[in-house]
Amino acid sequence: MPASKKKDQVTTSTLIHGIKPYVMKKSEEYMSKPMLDHFRAILNGWKQELLDEVSRTVHTMQDETANHPDPNDRASQETDMALELRSRDRERKLIKKIEEAIQTIDSGEYGFCEQCGVEIGVQRLEARPTATLCVDCKTLDEMREKQMG
Repeated sequence: MPASKKKDQVTTSTLIHGIKPYVMKKSEEYMSKPMLDHFRAILNGWKQELLDEVSRTVHTMQDETANHPDPNDRASQETDMALELRSRDRERKLIKKIEEAIQTIDSGEYGFCEQCGVEIGVQRLEARPTATLCVDCKTLDEMREKQMG
């Protein structure tokens, strides 16, 4: 495989919702304007992907509303639609989280733990752009959930 083709594959596989990972400059301040713009682009790209998927689902469901005479075919179609609707509901909730994350960018609070106030970190935010807790607070949160459940 030619080196240029190999390089393109690596770059493509590391994109986050169509955006290259952020590379912090040595003396750059955490959550600088370029960094905030980077995360806003990731969040907007992700949101658009989800909205496109919802739109595709609506069109698919409209096209597939055939009235099957066979009860098994009808049951299978209803099961498929129920699973699809459940997925879309999860995506709808995720879109809401994405919109909330964009609001925290607008308010200047993005990238900081909402419990203790420390930096969440660029790597964690690239892995989970809607994260609102630092790793330590999230770990404690999960431990509390385990004990309660």
